[in-house]
Amino acid sequence: MYQVKRPSRSEFIPIRNQQYHVRIWGERRPGIAPLVLVHGWMDVAASYQFVVDALSDAFMQGRQLIAPDWRGYGLTTGAPIDNYWYPDYLADLDFLLDHYAPDRPVDLLGHSMGGNVVMNYAGVRPTRIRRLVNLEGFGGPATEPGQAPQRYAKWLDGLRQLQRGELDLRPYENVEGVARRLSKTNPRLARDQAGQDKALWLAAHWARQNAAGQWEILGDPAHKIVNAQLFRADELLELYKCITMPVLAVEAVHNSVDLWWRGKFSIAQYHERLKLVRDCRIEVIDDAGHMLHHDQPERLARLLEGFLD
Repeated sequence: MYQVKRPSRSEFIPIRNQQYHVRIWGERRPGIAPLVLVHGWMDVAASYQFVVDALSDAFMQGRQLIAPDWRGYGLTTGAPIDNYWYPDYLADLDFLLDHYAPDRPVDLLGHSMGGNVVMNYAGVRPTRIRRLVNLEGFGGPATEPGQAPQRYAKWLDGLRQLQRGELDLRPYENVEGVARRLSKTNPRLARDQAGQDKALWLAAHWARQNAAGQWEILGDPAHKIVNAQLFRADELLELYKCITMPVLAVEAVHNSVDLWWRGKFSIAQYHERLKLVRDCRIEVIDDAGHMLHHDQPERLARLLEGFLD
């Protein structure tokens, strides 16, 4: 199994009626901004372990890394809810920074859904961020008001599906089954260059054994319900215009934009939007897919060190 170089410690803090689970690496030193890492859809904070281990000792000296499990993921718990609203992620992040960095800006990194969150948040609270890293937080195609009736109907149908148990995530007989599921989605995860099985390590953090002995994914099935509100590209562009800190936008050479949107949105359109960010640098990582922090943690770590230091 994968051998962790830098173990994390867990903290639980109250945030907006949620008991947030937060992983912490390293110790804080005055004058060095903490690095806050937020994960994507159906992922967990432990997903960043491979990158943390790939960072150099010089970079980690006196630097604290903070990674929460978003509401409805990992070990974060709270009152049961039947759907998730995107603005809540911005609010949770705002309260998280109140707790860990109330009097200073942070370095902020987000992957996928988390990348979208941090880009939006940077336009709302630019003074709270020193430098921003977006890992494949592409946004999506512009929508039209005429799509609203169908979107609301789909959201209502999803709520009924959830009540009937039709969106439940299937359990696995053992942790190896979870690892096979992760490896099927991302074949690069199974073995790293040293032959270590990263999938098996991550599976033990991505899922948990229940009282019946089965392994359940640590993700609320309510996340599978479509957002009731349309994606407002016009609002997104206004937020991008308000981003004042330096931004590093990292994407994988095998990104999944075309697969996800099937011609409705392209990587070129994403790059066009990034032109609104006054100080944005784009980097592409070879031999990597959407989970680039799993596929090429060493290459990503070198990019982060160069940008954040």
